[in-house]
Amino acid sequence: MLQEIILAGFGGQGVMSMGQLLAYAGLVEEKHVSWIPSYGPEMRGGTANCSVTISDDEVSSPIITEPDTLIVLNRPSLEKFEQDVKPGGRLLINSSLIDIESQRQDLQVLKISASELANEKLGNTRVSNMIILGAFVELTRTVTIESVIGALKKVLPEHRHNLIPLNRQALETGVELAKRAKMI
Repeated sequence: MLQEIILAGFGGQGVMSMGQLLAYAGLVEEKHVSWIPSYGPEMRGGTANCSVTISDDEVSSPIITEPDTLIVLNRPSLEKFEQDVKPGGRLLINSSLIDIESQRQDLQVLKISASELANEKLGNTRVSNMIILGAFVELTRTVTIESVIGALKKVLPEHRHNLIPLNRQALETGVELAKRAKMI
């Protein structure tokens, strides 16, 4: 198994957190991982993306030029990275913030109104990234939800552990959406 993922959005949307959690969950499962963050030149509100590789075998290069999966949380990220996804790859879109359709016909696309769901169902838009992460985990089975939750316990500072139940709810919401969704 080899899964190469690019996650992208505005700074502050939790893109780096998602990538770290995926990589750490892979480590928990004794897989080979890499995580490379990339920030735009802006101090806040600029673009942010990261590349995550999770593999059963050693990772020969952490550089991803054709991801298997692209997770985008904003329109500029979709416009920038969509063309890079491997034919037949996956595209997960936060449709709450992206008002255009994918230009690719050769991708499996899942649109999730993550920001709206996070606000309406969970009362906190800050966990919209976790909803999409839960959907990704369900669709790919690259790592388990339990490993991601275990990673939360390691990545979050102890004084933020009170947020773990909310993040678990968001992850589980994403899992349920992916189970019911039909990729287009």
